[in-house]
Amino acid sequence: MKIIDLEPGDPRLVGELLPVLRELRPHLTPELFLDVYEHGHAQGLRFAAAYTEDGTCVGAAGWRIIHDTGSLRRLYVDDLVTAESARSTGVGHRLIAHLEAHARRAGCHELGLDSGTHRTGAHRFYLRERLDIVAFHFAKALEPEADQDPSGA
Repeated sequence: MKIIDLEPGDPRLVGELLPVLRELRPHLTPELFLDVYEHGHAQGLRFAAAYTEDGTCVGAAGWRIIHDTGSLRRLYVDDLVTAESARSTGVGHRLIAHLEAHARRAGCHELGLDSGTHRTGAHRFYLRERLDIVAFHFAKALEPEADQDPSGA
């Protein structure tokens, strides 16, 4: 297995990574995904893709380095998904290891992520990977103001 970090403009983002990412984020269209990456890249968003030996993309991770008062510097995982057809084959473990290596090189004190409460299989995986449950995440949906672009641009 090979894991590659993909930069904006790389055609593999839409052609190979996005189909896997859509298993977790089905609302993403190619246009919306590219818009999010364009704006998010300036905020540190990056994507890594896991490939089998035959060149099939089987895993995707969106991540960024965040500086904050809680952990000082952490690698935050926005998205972590293994293709349904490749689950329980070590893809997720390899992606976590890849992200941990990025975090250590960047001097991070923590690797963190949020996971929906309904994703119990993912939670079992995260606990096996030695991630601890350390917080509750609270959210409130907001409607954009009438004159705002819903994409946030």
